[in-house]
Amino acid sequence: MYLETFKLPIDQEEGIIKSCTSRHRYIENIYPCGIMSENQFHEINFADVTILYGGNGSGKSTVLNLIAEKLQLNRIAPYNSSDIFNAYVAACKYKMAYDDEGFAQRVPNGSRIITSDDIFDYMLTVRTNNEDIREKEAMADDKWLDLKFSDTIKLQGMEDYEALRLQLLAKRKNLSRKGFIRKTAGEEVKLNSNGETAYFDTKLKNDTLYCLDEPENSLSPKMQIELVKLLETLSRYCGCQFVIATHSPFILALQGARIYDLDETPVDLKNWCELENTRTYYEFFKKNERYFE
Repeated sequence: MYLETFKLPIDQEEGIIKSCTSRHRYIENIYPCGIMSENQFHEINFADVTILYGGNGSGKSTVLNLIAEKLQLNRIAPYNSSDIFNAYVAACKYKMAYDDEGFAQRVPNGSRIITSDDIFDYMLTVRTNNEDIREKEAMADDKWLDLKFSDTIKLQGMEDYEALRLQLLAKRKNLSRKGFIRKTAGEEVKLNSNGETAYFDTKLKNDTLYCLDEPENSLSPKMQIELVKLLETLSRYCGCQFVIATHSPFILALQGARIYDLDETPVDLKNWCELENTRTYYEFFKKNERYFE
C-alpha cells in the first residue's frame, strides 16, 4: 500500500472561498466547496482497495479527482478545474504509508487516474485503427500475387524503393501470404465482446497506484466480473493499490475492499452487501427468483 490517509479541508471551505473572492471580483462556481462538507466527509483511510460509493452528485468522482490532482497522478486529459478547485486541492493533505523497513512510500512512477472517457477514447481509436488495417490487408492481399511472381522491379530512383521493398518481401521463401499481409498491413488489436476490458489488460501495470472513475461504464455484468478478478489479482499479488469510484455491485464486492458510503451523512464505512444499490439488485432478483428455478 502506498497512500495511507487523505484529508479534505471541509472546515476551511469558507476561508478558501473568501481567499479566491479577494483575487477575483466574481466567482461563478464555488465547486467543490459544499459537496463533502454537506455529508461531513473529511478523511479517508486507505486499504489496498478503497471504494467511494454513492449516487450521482454524491461527490465520489470529485474526491477521486482531488486525490489525483494532489498526488499529481498522470492523466490523459487535464481535469477541467477552476480557481476554487485549485485552492481546494492545495488545502488537502495526505500521508503516505511506510514500507517494511519503515521508510515512507512514494507515489510510484506511472501512477494515474483512469476515467470512463479515457476508455471510450481508447476504444474509438482502436476500432478506427482496426478498420484502417482491414483496408490495408485487402490491398496487400491483392498485391501479393503480382509482386511475388512478376519480374523484379529495377531501382531507378527513390520513388521505386518502396515498391521494390514490398516485392522482395513478397518473394521471400520463408514468408507466407498471411505473413506478408501481416507485415505490410499490421495487426488488429483483439477486443473482447465488451472490449473495454482490453484497456485494463494493457494499461494496468504492477507496483502502481491507480484511481479508477466508474470503470464499469459500458461493461456487461460478465465483463465486470472479469475486471474484478483482474483488480483482485493486481492488488493481492502484484503490488497495486486502487482507489475506485463506483456504484457497481460487482466491483463493490471486491475482496478486502474498504467502502465509504457517500450517500450517508456523515459518510460511513459499509460492507458491500449493506449498500442500497446492492440491496436493490438483491431484492429485485429475490422477488423474481421463481423465474430462475
